[in-house]
Amino acid sequence: MFDWRQLLKQKNGEARAHQEEMIGYSNKSVLHPDLQEKLERIKQELGNSPDVKIREFEIGSLQVQAAAVFIDNLTDKTIVDDFIMRSLMIETAQGVFSHTAADRNVFDFIYKNALAVGEIIVIKDWHTLMMSILSGNTVIMLQGFAEAISGDTRGGKSREPSEPTSQVVIRGPKDGFTENIATNVSLIRRRVKSPNLWLETFRIGKVTYTTVAIMYINGIVNDQLVQEVKRRLNDIQIDGVLESGYIEELIQDTSFSPFPTIYSTERPDAVAGNLLEGRIAVLVEGTPFVLILPTTFFMYFQSVEDYYQRFDIGIAIRLLRYLTFFISLLGPSIYIAAITFHQEMIPTPLLVSLAAQREGVPFPAFVEAFIMEASFEILREAGVRMPRAVGQAVSIVGAIVLGQAAVQAGIVSSAMVIVVSITGIASFATPAFNMAISVRLLRFLLMFLVATLGFYGIAVSNIMIVAHLCSLRSFGVPYMAPLAPFIPADQKDAVLRLPLWSFLTRPRLISQKNVNRMEQDMKPSPPKE
Repeated sequence: MFDWRQLLKQKNGEARAHQEEMIGYSNKSVLHPDLQEKLERIKQELGNSPDVKIREFEIGSLQVQAAAVFIDNLTDKTIVDDFIMRSLMIETAQGVFSHTAADRNVFDFIYKNALAVGEIIVIKDWHTLMMSILSGNTVIMLQGFAEAISGDTRGGKSREPSEPTSQVVIRGPKDGFTENIATNVSLIRRRVKSPNLWLETFRIGKVTYTTVAIMYINGIVNDQLVQEVKRRLNDIQIDGVLESGYIEELIQDTSFSPFPTIYSTERPDAVAGNLLEGRIAVLVEGTPFVLILPTTFFMYFQSVEDYYQRFDIGIAIRLLRYLTFFISLLGPSIYIAAITFHQEMIPTPLLVSLAAQREGVPFPAFVEAFIMEASFEILREAGVRMPRAVGQAVSIVGAIVLGQAAVQAGIVSSAMVIVVSITGIASFATPAFNMAISVRLLRFLLMFLVATLGFYGIAVSNIMIVAHLCSLRSFGVPYMAPLAPFIPADQKDAVLRLPLWSFLTRPRLISQKNVNRMEQDMKPSPPKE
């Protein structure tokens, strides 16, 4: 017979045990005064890892047992040896502190006088102690004290700033962000030497505890934008953050859109320029790519080099980028529509030449273009993933060999090879890689619509794309600003790049305060006779 009383008794016992376990866990978060118990717990929780270094010693004439705990290769050993261990062992052994520490708390004395490192904090709970050790700090623990001292000794091997690989410029700075967030912050501060450049940090990731920082210029940035960014970052609950792409996907306004709504860059000068416009930079530990928000569509066609050249050269280059954008998006689609549905739009000599080339090709133009585009994407991806020494050779030689072989075999026409080649080359002219990927995906969709509807499919697809772009927002800012909504004052740096002396105000929808960034009448003029 089922005994419900016994089951209820069992459930109550399990609940009581769980409650006692939670109480014990909360007690474990408090540091124990006994030094050996703290050291044993550190060894146990870190699995007796050999890179965890524990140095036990006695503080000279103070006769206090102490231990320094740090992780090898995460700390700067020079700082540990010279500014922590030497101060606590050698100098105290020489009696430097003996005459002053007699009437003072030992822990307080060491915290205020005995450690010659820049950042010192007192730790009172176990979680903070473990995070400090795992972050590269050195933790000093004393016998009989339920507190610990953490000294900033972060260091170890890290990559030095080098020229960015994804955003190369002819004229401009050659330094780029690294995987070290402290280095990245310093690269920005070297360019913006203002006390109003504020930095705030977060710890995101239940397992990785990744450091995420936001930087903005107080007095220029919109305060509501800062609060919104903080809210979205604080709402992230995830096990780990390994790259800024995690943060980008979790805080963006729209997930189901082929177009990126958060700009990423590895150039410090690009971040500094956007901070001066009132935007916010999001830096993530472990990646050289910094996020900039809010973002507009036109930012993906701008390069920092546009502002280092004369404005007329910048205008020509920007117009060329927009032209290559339309070629990479519509090139194969226009060819398919013209050759399949609208032959009357093609001049007769050219039509005869194209018909002669397509004689013997067994596939319609859509299948022909799809095969070539898919082959080009495979070659491009293979060239990126293969070792650098052979990747470029494989992509170039593979494209030439496959294209020539396909033409000779009668699978595709020579004109189609030319169209696909020009389209592929045009996609490389877009400065932002994530925008170029979006165009590559949309190109296949447009090819399918054109194969069924002709030029009518191009018109419908373009209307849908423009409507979708106008519906996007990036942290509340319209994605197509300043073109939609149209803001005349902001047209100086949208499609075109007018002279710098015309940049009198910041973008209106980005910064609503301190809008003036240049004095009036900055236009250069020849000397008066």
